[in-house]
Amino acid sequence: MSEAVVIETDGVEVPITSPDKVFFTERAETKLDLVRYYQAVAAPLLATIQGRPLLLERYPAGASGKSWFQKRVPKSVPPWLRTTVVSTPNGTTSDALVAADLAHILWAVNLGCLGFHVWPYHAETPEVTDELRIDLDPSPGVGFEQLREAAGLTRELLAELGIEAHLKTSGSRGLHIYVRLEPKWDGYQVRAGAVALARELERRHPQRITAKWWKEERGPRVFVDFNQNAPHKTVFGAWCVRPRAGAQVSTPIRWDELDTVVPDELTIATVPGRGGDPWAGMNERPQSLEPLLEWSRRDLAGGLMDAPWPPVYPKQPGEPPRVAPSRAKRP
Repeated sequence: MSEAVVIETDGVEVPITSPDKVFFTERAETKLDLVRYYQAVAAPLLATIQGRPLLLERYPAGASGKSWFQKRVPKSVPPWLRTTVVSTPNGTTSDALVAADLAHILWAVNLGCLGFHVWPYHAETPEVTDELRIDLDPSPGVGFEQLREAAGLTRELLAELGIEAHLKTSGSRGLHIYVRLEPKWDGYQVRAGAVALARELERRHPQRITAKWWKEERGPRVFVDFNQNAPHKTVFGAWCVRPRAGAQVSTPIRWDELDTVVPDELTIATVPGRGGDPWAGMNERPQSLEPLLEWSRRDLAGGLMDAPWPPVYPKQPGEPPRVAPSRAKRP
């Protein structure tokens, strides 16, 4: 075992044990390589996730080993480590790590964290959700070209409403579109806006995009997963590294890169050299959710019910029966 490396950052010392342990087998990249990556992208990373609670995806033996999700920080932690109380849909609480600074990220990396899943609010203001996250999900039979098209159509629709949107790869097979929101709405309102957006996209492009929650109804269309905006839901963070053998990164990209981007080529070896931050200035230009909430009110007034919620959530007012259509038809 190699000796620990001590990283001095943010006024503290973060020990990196077993720095030569291989975390990503495709290019034999190590734990220390992952640390160096996060040091290289610290500025844009923290611009997007700083101050937010984190759900940790831990792979102590590397991306090819066993893993688990960890919401609660261990009992024994450095005195400088910042945590916050988060809730689950059923009301249980736990102390989660806060992305206070780079030292907190590196502390988690040392534990074998190969995935940071980020809450859509800041730890200091959990009652305010300031991110709309549009997850374009590749249903079976949907290729990446269809995702590109759906992303472009989503951007066009948001632009029609005067809403500025930002794009990133998921680090896997999907694409994510983010909207930085004015600090005025809670998670239920943001989800309502996401449902309205998904439904409007389906109305305008019924052969390409679907808002159908039940997989049996989607067909070979891109699914707009509105429930990624359900309260307490986390989404894989921008600039964060996926637990894949190639060390792929969920990478913010410019809209003019959409037609040519190859997500699997965006790794800890290539992303730092890209230069710049495609999301620069996003925090200084928060957007209004009101146009999407107006569509939501229109849909409900027109007789539509709320869209189904994930099964881990309590039954919600106005929600249709939580059963797949094929099962509902049975006598």
